[in-house]
Parts: sequence; structure tokens; C-alpha cells
Amino acid sequence: MDGAAMTTDTSRLGLIAGHDPSSAALVRRLLRLSVRVLPQSLVDGEFAFTLSGTSLPHGGGWQLNPSGTSSRYGAIAALGLLRLPDQVQREVLAGEDGHGLVGRLAAKLDAMTSRGDVALLCWAAAEAKHSELPHALERLAELDLGTDPLDVVDAAWIVTGLVAARAQADVERHLAAARHRLLAARGAVYPHVIGGTSSWYRSHVGSFADQVYPVQALARLHSSADDPEALAAADSVAAAICRAQGKAGQWWWHYDSRTGGVVEGYPVYSVHQHAMAPMALLDLADAGGQCHLEAIGRGLRWLARPPETAESLLLDEPPVTWRKVARGDRRKVVRGVRAASTRLHPRMRLKALDQVFRPGAVDHECRPYELGWLLYAWLPAMAAVPVAAEAAP
Repeated sequence: MDGAAMTTDTSRLGLIAGHDPSSAALVRRLLRLSVRVLPQSLVDGEFAFTLSGTSLPHGGGWQLNPSGTSSRYGAIAALGLLRLPDQVQREVLAGEDGHGLVGRLAAKLDAMTSRGDVALLCWAAAEAKHSELPHALERLAELDLGTDPLDVVDAAWIVTGLVAARAQADVERHLAAARHRLLAARGAVYPHVIGGTSSWYRSHVGSFADQVYPVQALARLHSSADDPEALAAADSVAAAICRAQGKAGQWWWHYDSRTGGVVEGYPVYSVHQHAMAPMALLDLADAGGQCHLEAIGRGLRWLARPPETAESLLLDEPPVTWRKVARGDRRKVVRGVRAASTRLHPRMRLKALDQVFRPGAVDHECRPYELGWLLYAWLPAMAAVPVAAEAAP
């Protein structure tokens, strides 16, 4: 797929190019790859849950195999695709555009039970200015009642979805409650669940996703209507994860919500490096918060040359970015032991485990949402994809 020829001198790419030209070149390469691989994750009009890589015999490269479906990933892909020109959207979606994709997803609203999924669809419908937005908001209000435990990621998406809709609908009462819930859940950083947890030894642990989506939500809340408390909270969490960032630019995986310290670093996910961290941190800067360009650049440089493995995470044929670099720890022993030990004492991380379970295993998989966030993070509305070949960084 060639896509549409056009400039990529967007404000965000310009910021990175001025600070770190090689990282900007990497982002342009990733954007080109994304519009080539997204069509391979579309099966019978639905986005797959994952594309798994199968190594072909005799050094024949890799084959990508879609499996499962995910409305959540479809909504995130829609958010990214809406950033592209209509022609490119239709090339990716086999003739459909992003507006049509949002409509098809919205047809399932009454059967959706995940508040996070519905919030994402509210967000996408608002950005598409879709007629299904009132339906999506009504369904979200139906589901978002009571005090049942709620994942922090879902709580953040509810805020972001309502913020996206507030210029088109009266969401202020719901948004005020969602704002209060998200702000009240924060410790030094965020845990994984609001209002409960499935296990005592993980109650203090929050993932990287549990940090970046609240940063984004609170930054956008402040941008939409002056909210210094929300901006201060976003700044504080962003500063904590930037302080904890690995020396080679790794955005670590699990944090102690009481202290902001790292509980367990691995896996390191590609999407965190190229999309989720830049998306949240650049939204924060746009809202008037701290600008973390050096941290964003370090994260991108890790993706170009991860020190944990000699294997490249970026392939041009087939066009794919492998999902993560993990420990050789299939039973997730390190994750469980460190969650339990840091529950007892925040600094008890049992560093000897690093020698037993060394990182370096590459997960040969890619998920559509990773590409959706990549497009959304770096492109303004109705942007274009760079098509000229550039040397790999």
C-alpha cells in the first residue's frame, strides 16, 4: 500500500526532529509500516485480537497470522485511522472509512458490558462526529453506576471519552464524577484497580498503562476547561515514570503505587516506547504541563536498538513491530515474587532474580491497537503518511 504522498512535518514530529532527528526518522518509518500491516489484521471487517508471527523454514522470513477479534482494539484502531486522509482509510479498511468503522462498532453497543470499551467508542464517535455518539454516551452512563471495582485504565478512558464529547453533548455531571474518581485513586502513582483488587500481594501494583492513560485523561481534562488540580496530578505521575525510566530508555512495566518505584521492569513493550508514552507526554505538554522530550527520545532509541537482544524488533517485510522483549520466565515468577516482596517492603525487589531470569525473549506478535495508538500519537487530524523510503535508524 502506498498511501497518500504528503508532508509529515507535523508539530509533534517537528518537536522530536529538532531534539533528536534519528528518532523522528524512526517514527516516520513506523507510520509507514502501520498502514501496511493494519490491513493484514482485518478479517471479515473485524480487527483481529493479534497478529502472530510464524517463522518460515529455510530462513524464509515471517508469516503474520491473525487470530481472534476485539471491539476494544477496533475502537483504538478507529481513533488512529481517523487521523488519516479518507483515501488511506479506505485502502486500509477495504473500501470503508473510519466513520463507517465507528458505526459498525456502535451497532454492538447494547451488547457491550465493558465500561472501558464503551468509553473508547464514545471517544471515537466524538472525534468522528458520528450520529451514534448520544447512544454511546447513554450506554456508558447505564454501565457506569455504583461502586463496583474498576480498572484504572477504564476509569481514565471514561474521562477522556467524556472530555472528547463535551463539546457535542451535556456530559458535565458524569464527567465530574469520573474526574473525582480518577483523581482520588492516585497515590504516588496509580494502582491497577479502583475500589478493590483480586489479590492482596498486587494491590499496590500499577502497570505502565495505569499511569499513561490517566496522565492523558487529566491533561486533556485541563485542556478542555481550566483544571489546575488535574494538570498537577498528570504532571506528578508523568514525572514519576520519567524518573524511573531505564538507562537505555525502557518504559518499565510495573510500579509501586505508594512510592512510584519500579516493582518489575519486564516485559518492555514496543507500543509503550513508540506510541503510549509519547501520546500521553505530548498531550501533557500541549496542556501546559512539563515537556519530556528527552524521555520520549530515549524510549524511541530503545526501540531502534534494544540492548536486551540482538534481534531487531522492526521488520520491513513483513511490515511489523514485534510486541515486546520479556524475561525467560513463562510462569511469571519474577512478577509474582516482586509483587509480594515489595508489598512487604517497597525496596525488597530480590535483585538476584535478574541473574536467573534474564531479559531477551522477543514476542513475535503485533496487535492492532498498537498501530492505532501510533497513528493517534503522532499525526494530527486528517494527516498523511510518509511514503518516501528512509534509511533505517
